[in-house]
Amino acid sequence: MGTGPVDGAPARRPRKDAVRNRAALLAAADDLFAHCDSPGDITMSDVAAAAGVGKGTLFRAFGDRSALIGALYAARLEPLEAAVAHGPPPLGPGTPPAQRVPALLDALLCFKLDHRHLVLALEGAGADSSPYRAEHYGRWHALLCSALAGVPGLADPGFTAHALLAAVRADLVEHLAGECGTDREELRSRLREFVERVLAGP
Repeated sequence: MGTGPVDGAPARRPRKDAVRNRAALLAAADDLFAHCDSPGDITMSDVAAAAGVGKGTLFRAFGDRSALIGALYAARLEPLEAAVAHGPPPLGPGTPPAQRVPALLDALLCFKLDHRHLVLALEGAGADSSPYRAEHYGRWHALLCSALAGVPGLADPGFTAHALLAAVRADLVEHLAGECGTDREELRSRLREFVERVLAGP
């Protein structure tokens, strides 16, 4: 006879120390990525030491560096995704595409500006580093496709969604904001003008 939980029985809650360690590890990783020179410099040992736990605790909580980065990214993105799914205009459902699409891209740009090194680390994490295969990319692409489908005369919402998301890729944001020194408001203005031209059509 198996020793697993009986069907219908409540799942075991994580121990309080495990929950506490996970929160400490996420906070430590967040701080390290926010203040590093390069996201590639941050190791699992760095995160464990900053959180005051052993490496074994870190690996038990997240498995590997890619999973840690993914969990931190998801936690930071959660408020934005909640606003997109359930919030009021201009991000929330029911907003006309001409207002919602620029608002979605602006919100995503601001998120990437606020978390530049974390997002760069996410896109470079793991053996398969293609951002196009990431779950979060698929969600945003589908969201933009849905909104763009309501734009009159737009022939290919799928390709247009890819093109718009390319304008807020982490490496491009880092190049413009970090290497070129373009300030936040100028980047937002340029993106808004670009999106408006795309939506206006030929």
